[in-house]
Amino acid sequence: MRPLKQLIDGKPSTVMVGPDDTVFTALNLLAQFDIGALLVLEQGRLVGIFSERDYARKIILKGKASKDTAVREIMSEKVSCVTLKQTVEDCMALMTDKRIRHLPVIGPNEEVLGILSIGDLVKEVISDQKFTIEQLVSYIQN
Repeated sequence: MRPLKQLIDGKPSTVMVGPDDTVFTALNLLAQFDIGALLVLEQGRLVGIFSERDYARKIILKGKASKDTAVREIMSEKVSCVTLKQTVEDCMALMTDKRIRHLPVIGPNEEVLGILSIGDLVKEVISDQKFTIEQLVSYIQN
């Protein structure tokens, strides 16, 4: 399987939001980029993650208004992260254990390098399995 660096480099730029932006602004970014989560950065430092799940559970179900609520009020502050040293398998295990769908990748100086979704990881696993199957078929046929 490819290293995490290649997975991150192959993705479009990571979409981010500030903690003082409104939830409505964050929702517009999710819709515009067709993604399920945004990293929340303050002065270049990761302070949280905002997801569709946060919106559903902390705005809709509590009767709040997205135009009047700051991202900081509903973002998840305890963010599980990985580094480039970890593997796809490590990431999938962490996501399964923590029941999360998005995982920020952090560099050696705590800088955000990108974000991986469970879909990114499943796609990589399927691609790797497909390659292995093709190699085995080729070996058997020759």
